[in-house]
Amino acid sequence: MDEASFLAGYDPRDYPAVAVTVDVVALTIRDGKLSVLLVERGEQPFAGHRALPGGFVREETLDRAALRELAEETGLTPGEDDLDRVHLEQLKTYGNPGRDPRMRVVSAAYLAFAPSLPEPTAGSDAARAYWVPVEEAKDLAFDHDEILADGLERARAKLEYTPLATAFAGPEFTIGELRQVYAAVWGEELHAGNFHRKVLSVPGFVESTGETTARGGERGGPRAKLYRAGDARLLHPALLRPTREDRVR
Repeated sequence: MDEASFLAGYDPRDYPAVAVTVDVVALTIRDGKLSVLLVERGEQPFAGHRALPGGFVREETLDRAALRELAEETGLTPGEDDLDRVHLEQLKTYGNPGRDPRMRVVSAAYLAFAPSLPEPTAGSDAARAYWVPVEEAKDLAFDHDEILADGLERARAKLEYTPLATAFAGPEFTIGELRQVYAAVWGEELHAGNFHRKVLSVPGFVESTGETTARGGERGGPRAKLYRAGDARLLHPALLRPTREDRVR
């Protein structure tokens, strides 16, 4: 059927109304803990409940809607100039009937992951916005508990197969500082010696700067070597989480 024939027989009343939203799982590391950005909803439905930042899509792409919601509802400004420090990727689409009591709503969820994100400022339909350690982010509005769980798993998996963690350790870092990033995101304590050996065994993951720290390393030991991110885009072999290592053996 050509377009003209289709339009001639098209009646929008034959199709149910569906709205499209974006929801954003924004993660950062604050005070050594993996934290997620939450808003307190100021309007119905779920007024007074905590939720992920998000909103309805306008005449814009989904990516631009996700960036706009980060700016409008949280005070963050990840515009074109900030994309280098904000890792943004589409996570999953959620469209179960009844997920929003207002109408049929399909949401494209995004994962935003960046170091040193500032204190948020609520806007739009949010009464408050704040960073919360991920283990304290529970009983969220809509189906945001499910979305957050999926976002956390995606972020944790990204650190297994990509060098994303180096972006959180600064331009130069010790292996111990890199290990602290992994421990915060994975929520697991990591054996220092094993982690050091695994990192250096991955080609292109990190490279030595030839310098050392000004002070002694962990536990007052000798000065630690400094590294920078290498040129690898994927980690091979992957740095599997300790719990996942046990499953693949």
